[in-house]
Amino acid sequence: MKNEEKNLSRRQMLQMGLGFGGLAILGGSAFAQTIERIVTPEVGMGPFYPMLKPLDKDADLTSVKGQKGVAAGAIVHVAGRVLDTKGNSVKNAKIEIWQANSYGRYSHQSDPNTAQLDPNFQGYAVLKTDNEGRYRFKTIKPGAYPISPTAQRPPHIHFDVEGKANRLVSQMFFPDEPLNEKDSLFLALRMQSAKNAVLAQKMPPENEIEKDAMLLNWDVVLING
Repeated sequence: MKNEEKNLSRRQMLQMGLGFGGLAILGGSAFAQTIERIVTPEVGMGPFYPMLKPLDKDADLTSVKGQKGVAAGAIVHVAGRVLDTKGNSVKNAKIEIWQANSYGRYSHQSDPNTAQLDPNFQGYAVLKTDNEGRYRFKTIKPGAYPISPTAQRPPHIHFDVEGKANRLVSQMFFPDEPLNEKDSLFLALRMQSAKNAVLAQKMPPENEIEKDAMLLNWDVVLING
């Protein structure tokens, strides 16, 4: 992966720090620590956690090592921080992510969806946060998929985050998706603040990413980090 895909510019980090996590970029400052953040809600792991993990687990899910193709779908860059409720950065947190491809299908034996698989989509990654608790990855927007004759799950990305004291399994939802308000897992988060906590925030486009790519910020808040 090119260097410009690996690293966020300072301007991007400042914008993201002033996103949903509010003043997160100030991390260890006394002022930032006066703000109690809402713990990211638990949202079920679901049945499609990859038991057979791919060999390619890097932060670019849009391609698979050894293959020339590129994953189908709209490119999305997701970046954020892992924090505790006092705003302290959680460095070296392990983050596992997995998701459906752009057709709404997981690369999992138990997925009953008949949509096509995408051989160029990695579908899974393992990340580590840096000293400021930051993470970033590049992927495609997952497709919605049916769970019954009358219901669909909205686009979402699964996260399993292990900090120094806490572990959290949750799902990141995409903003402005009509299916969110019909999703049983999203609706189970009855308080609006909890719903806001699982919604990524769309950020202004930057020159560092591909034209027409989406840039999202999502901070994960653990109780004690």
